[in-house]
Amino acid sequence: MNRFLSNATNRIDAKGRVSVPAAFRSVLAERNIQELYCFQDFVFPAISVGGLDLLDRFERQIAADDPFSPAANQMSLLIHGGGVFMRLDAEGRLMVTDFIRGFTGIANEVTFVGRADHFQLWRPEAFQALQAQAREERKLAGKRSE
Repeated sequence: MNRFLSNATNRIDAKGRVSVPAAFRSVLAERNIQELYCFQDFVFPAISVGGLDLLDRFERQIAADDPFSPAANQMSLLIHGGGVFMRLDAEGRLMVTDFIRGFTGIANEVTFVGRADHFQLWRPEAFQALQAQAREERKLAGKRSE
């Protein structure tokens, strides 16, 4: 498996660490991702996590624009100004820092959400609500196309 799929919720321990699901750690190992690039998602109250290829993709998009354009500057603010590098510890845990907590509202649990080439960290209640909303909107869209 080389894609981040599904979702799982894990508790944050007393030292502020959370175990990354084994399936996600397997994808990280298969893709040889050792340093995690984490950024504040553009749309959702979530932290997106991937490898350097994720950062490279956004930097190529920025480079394709005029570097002085408003679009390139906005993207850089989001990607560079809203991003950090992190690493898993030897036990496959991630430190839930203020960078993560402040943006997502995560407190005691983290929901890991697969997004194909990266995964996200969500406050469980926020993920459940937005997933239910997306499911309802897809259901309504299906009824309109009948």
